[in-house]
Amino acid sequence: MMPVRVILTIIGSLMIVDCTILMAVDKVNFGSVVPFLVGMVFVAHGIFWRNIIRFICQNNWLSRLWYGLWMVFFIWLISFGIFVYALQQQIKQSAKPIPRVAAIIVLGSGTVAGKPTPTLAKRLDTAAPLINSQKGALVITSGGIGFGQTHSEAYIMATYLYDTYDIPLKHILQEGQSTSTAENLIYSQEILAAKGISIKAPIAIVTSDFHIIRAANIARHQGYVQPTMLASPTPLSIRYNAWFREYFAFVSGWLFGEY
Repeated sequence: MMPVRVILTIIGSLMIVDCTILMAVDKVNFGSVVPFLVGMVFVAHGIFWRNIIRFICQNNWLSRLWYGLWMVFFIWLISFGIFVYALQQQIKQSAKPIPRVAAIIVLGSGTVAGKPTPTLAKRLDTAAPLINSQKGALVITSGGIGFGQTHSEAYIMATYLYDTYDIPLKHILQEGQSTSTAENLIYSQEILAAKGISIKAPIAIVTSDFHIIRAANIARHQGYVQPTMLASPTPLSIRYNAWFREYFAFVSGWLFGEY
């Protein structure tokens, strides 16, 4: 059986390499920094395992704390596994054909130099076939003006749909105030109401696969009765880091009463 120290060193090294690559291409966020730090702890335990064990065994209080922290970590790991399983089930559910809807809301995910990020582009690529197949549905792109930007994210999203899929700009309503998922859906309600569409009607919400559980819960909490989630794929290079980050965002949303 492979020693614990070797397992920790291997896992920690993989985490460090993965997160270093992401941070090197400007993906510095919770989903890359925290796993990087955890990886450092794992590698340190792997290299100095005997010294750590010898040190903590000299103090009963320190030993109990060390084992307690590992217990907390394993409990967290189980909860994270449950979250990932639930997320995968929801992703499978969202792959089913979308029924007729009254509106399609595409949630923002960031822009760079006036262009959608790869994650946002995937959302728009996923939304385009639905928009074309349900021409009677109201289309809303949702996202405010980011730091250093001159145009709202909603405008950049609408322009991308026009340039890439020839979807007329006049058919795309832009919600350009929001800075979060909750605001995306709150401000979109104003547009829906102005067009005579109730949030009790079936409404498609397009977002990334890792984000669909939280987005659906926020929508229902706000009064959307029939939200239909359409998930866009997350690039493999950032998928697991995105899931990790989303786990904490989900917990944070629950703590702050978003659902």
